[in-house]
Parts: sequence; C-alpha cells; structure tokens
Amino acid sequence: MSAASDILGDYQHVIESMTFITGSKGVFDVRVDGDLIYSKGETGRHAEPGEVLGIFEEKYGEGVTKFAK
Repeated sequence: MSAASDILGDYQHVIESMTFITGSKGVFDVRVDGDLIYSKGETGRHAEPGEVLGIFEEKYGEGVTKFAK
C-alpha cells in the first residue's frame, strides 16, 4: 500500500488535506493539513512501507477512531 492509501484508509474523516511534494533530486515530502509528516530530505532515504502511517499515528492517531470501512 502507498503512504496515501495507508493514511486515508483509516483517517480520511479527520484529514482536510494531504500533499505529496516531489521534485528533482528525489524530493519526497508528505504534508497533512499543512504539517510536514515525512521528508526524504531530512531523513536522507525513502520511507519504509508503513513508516509514514506510523509517523502520522504517533502525531495524530491517539484518541482518534479509525474510519469505519
């Protein structure tokens, strides 16, 4: 699963916006509601599968009910 579908699958009801910023030299940033969640520039590597979701849940997931599927 991609970072977008990981997060949106469980938390679409609490997210206003999600932005993926890509560019030259392998830029890859993920922003949720304007907050930087993950930056390849800061870590120096691509995110591992599930890593962006884990970061999101640490920051926003506590006490938030997952979206009923």
